[in-house]
Amino acid sequence: MKGVFDCVAGRRFAAEVLIGIAMALAPMAALAADPPAAPASAAPPSAAPTPVATGSGQTETIPTTILSQLPFISSPRLSPDGTRIAAYVTLKGQKQLGIFKLETGESKLLNPGETLDLDWFRWAGNERVLFSLGKTVDWEGEDAWQTRLLVYDIPAGQQRFIGGKTEGLTGDDVLWVDPDGQSILLAFQQTIYDYPSVSRIDLASNKAKQIVAPRDGLWNWYADDKGVVRAGFVFGESSWKMIYRAKDGEGFRTVVRAGNDDDEAGFDAFRIYQGTDEGYRIMLNEATGRYALWRFNFATRQRGEMVFEAPGVDIDDFDTQLDGANLYAAWFTDDRPRAHWFDAELAKVQEAIDKAVAGAVGDRMATIVSYSRDRSRMLVHIGGSNDPGRYYVFDQAAGVMQLFAQANEKLRPAQLTATRYTTYKTRDGLEIPAYLTLPKGREAKNLPLIVLPHGGPYDVRDDGTYDVDVQFLANRGYAVLQPEFRGSGGYGKAFYEKGEGQWGRAMQDDLDDGMDWLAKQGIIDPKRVCIVGSSYGGYAALWGAVRNPERYRCAASFAGISDLKRQLKYQIAFKISKRYRKDWRRTVQGAETFDLTTVSPLHAIDKLRVPLLLVHGDADQRVSYKQSKLYADALAKAGKPYEFITLKGEGHGFSSDANLQLWLDKLEAFLTKYNPAS
Repeated sequence: MKGVFDCVAGRRFAAEVLIGIAMALAPMAALAADPPAAPASAAPPSAAPTPVATGSGQTETIPTTILSQLPFISSPRLSPDGTRIAAYVTLKGQKQLGIFKLETGESKLLNPGETLDLDWFRWAGNERVLFSLGKTVDWEGEDAWQTRLLVYDIPAGQQRFIGGKTEGLTGDDVLWVDPDGQSILLAFQQTIYDYPSVSRIDLASNKAKQIVAPRDGLWNWYADDKGVVRAGFVFGESSWKMIYRAKDGEGFRTVVRAGNDDDEAGFDAFRIYQGTDEGYRIMLNEATGRYALWRFNFATRQRGEMVFEAPGVDIDDFDTQLDGANLYAAWFTDDRPRAHWFDAELAKVQEAIDKAVAGAVGDRMATIVSYSRDRSRMLVHIGGSNDPGRYYVFDQAAGVMQLFAQANEKLRPAQLTATRYTTYKTRDGLEIPAYLTLPKGREAKNLPLIVLPHGGPYDVRDDGTYDVDVQFLANRGYAVLQPEFRGSGGYGKAFYEKGEGQWGRAMQDDLDDGMDWLAKQGIIDPKRVCIVGSSYGGYAALWGAVRNPERYRCAASFAGISDLKRQLKYQIAFKISKRYRKDWRRTVQGAETFDLTTVSPLHAIDKLRVPLLLVHGDADQRVSYKQSKLYADALAKAGKPYEFITLKGEGHGFSSDANLQLWLDKLEAFLTKYNPAS
């Protein structure tokens, strides 16, 4: 990713003004002086799904050397005072943490090392950054995931482990951060075998004072906006309880006892603020079957008024102001990610930016991703399904947006194809949302098709933003279908539940039914279809090839699952919170008597009739490399047609341009051989 300064060399920031947007935003300089306005209204419901349309223009083959250029800078966040930006930096195949000073262009890179993964970061005041590192460790002969929290002190130029370099210490659960960055509340375990306690950490001295002792079975603690631990959750095999207190110094009392399958009692996303038992929770609206934002009393466990419900979809998350009592925003995704701003000033900024980018090539959208505490500066991302995007620093006083970084300066939206949001019905009458991308310059008739299911699969969905696989495949002449199969996140409780216990079953039917829908319209040639995916999508691709060889000419998997029983065991032991383990097993497996080997590609080698491409990183922490290695070995033994590519040192994604290009090149050669677009 090329920005307006070189973060490695630390050259001075040389701002490039986006003239068209700057002109559109010029009136915004006076926003800060405007009188308070009423809270922003909800974003309007999405337009009806876009009908399938024929592409236009001449196809220009884009080299994989260009398509595979990874963003050099991603997920930037402004410091509270707006003078610095922290962001992920991809350099030499490794994700690092970069810190940039806007006025001078000074920069600093923090390298986690080859054996550690950078999980997340956040600001602690203006001069410190917290970040989490993780690694795989041995736990009674099995793999376990261990995390540690570090702090980087910008003035001192030093980083250190919270709690020192104690070998067994594990945990990165930050419950609260002092707005001035002097201290934090951290829940952590003394060893991987212990339950977490909560300590107040002085970030300057790194001294810790335990304020809440560990309790048997209690894995999750929660604090209010002033740094008082207010609640905790104790999990058993089939039930759980919530302990709660109204203020510091009080003892905890049990306020909720419930079964693990009691959705109404569950607490997934909530905030409590000091001096009251009132707060906010995302809860189910029984009338609509979707999750909305409600006021909630944590002492009486009574819900108050519904604060906001997104039109047609679930609320994903929300945020409050520093006082905890007032809301900033709620986020949701309909045909694309959106924010509902409760803050009137931010709502006006969003409206002005939206107007500025309206009418651009494709389906460009603007998102406020970060802002200073006084909102004088904001980070804005502008991109779309056919635009990998750019980050701009918006200065309210000047009324201009200055380019900070762009994802791929060699790609132009006019070269790519906008993705359309649509729906189709399955064999059992379920309405399935989907994204459809058609190749540019080709008539929408008898096209070759790639079915591209997303990962997850639960609580995950596609969102209509830029996807390199989609644009690569469309550029090579394929129609690309991304079905939001049952169980996908964001579409309400009933839609999620229809996916429970349906790995390799009805979830797979949904993919096939999307193919039939396109064939019925004459858009695709049903005899020229392949299925491609990553993670769960890789599983769906491998299983589709086994389950329906008459439908698919080939299948390609990146980091896919071949043995569902093995993957479920790994997830339940080390990746799933104890409260959700039984529920997760039921969600994936269905009935306790169901044999997962019957829907596992590894255990159906004899049924395979089509060629496979397997690509997997040998450092993958989410889906073990063994999932592909064991499958490749079994395919070789059975004499089945396949190709297996190992990406050395790669995890559950792509950390280098070279590895992404290798995936695209191998996929292109594979598809050209078994399902050519021409």
